[in-house]
Amino acid sequence: MTENTRRDGLVSIGMLSQKTGVPVRTLRFYCDEGILQPHRSSGGHRLFDPVTTVDRVLLVRRLRGLGLSLTTIVGVLTDAVSITEAVAAERTALDTELGALRWRRASLVAVEDAPPMRRAARLALLATVHDRHTAYDGLVGFWRRLLAPLPSDMFDGFVGMNIPAPPTDPTPRQVVAYAELVTVTSDPAAAPAMSRQLWRPDPTGIHDKRELLTGVAEACAIAGPLVVGHVEPRPGAELDQFLAAHATARRERDTPRFRQRMLHGGNDTDPRIHRYWKLTTDITGETTAGAAHYWLYRALERATSPAAPVP
Repeated sequence: MTENTRRDGLVSIGMLSQKTGVPVRTLRFYCDEGILQPHRSSGGHRLFDPVTTVDRVLLVRRLRGLGLSLTTIVGVLTDAVSITEAVAAERTALDTELGALRWRRASLVAVEDAPPMRRAARLALLATVHDRHTAYDGLVGFWRRLLAPLPSDMFDGFVGMNIPAPPTDPTPRQVVAYAELVTVTSDPAAAPAMSRQLWRPDPTGIHDKRELLTGVAEACAIAGPLVVGHVEPRPGAELDQFLAAHATARRERDTPRFRQRMLHGGNDTDPRIHRYWKLTTDITGETTAGAAHYWLYRALERATSPAAPVP
């Protein structure tokens, strides 16, 4: 170190390494990446302010220890982003990565636990969910097409209650159920089946689909506790609400003939519908609108005489 260097109070890269515990080669790398801005001696050697540079190097080392990228660290050093913001973003990214690892682990266990003769089929099924978030978006899109008349706030409410998001820490059973759910909605016949259950006979005769869906949702909300309580389907206020919603949307009256049409005009026994809602319950562990809807259908069966279907 020259007399001029000592007078200015600057230190060499070797001295900086001793003060910070960071290897010289790493300090050179930080200089090359623009993280450190050294002075130059007359001989071209890197020189550093021992106060500000030591603090800067220690901050970089601590942020690197938390896994932050050099790009993010440069943003912190240039005040483009605060430490709080940088750490929060890193935590969010880590949560996403951990979620993917948990999903992958559950998938591996699901294949491992499958009977030997079914492992290939299980593997093929799980391969349908290449990305769990994309799969979820596909489920939302499936229902968005069916429930197009709903305003966004009502649709978001339906999504929250009836479209299962990928569990953050899934069991092997849940990842299998989710893959099956994706498979069900990928069936070209699934959307028409669900649509027929929703709109029932003569959907062109519905004057206000939004009004209908709102009324049916209210009926399902009333029936939900009965489903949870394992109450046998029977006529009551919840069924009356369900039928009133359909009658009002069609500008008709709730008559015996109308009830016959509602009974035989839906598609409530389609296995795809039952499979969808069964899988949804397996994933969420909660009663769905689909389960309440089917309860109302069975209540209608019991409230309607066994007459022939009315065209």
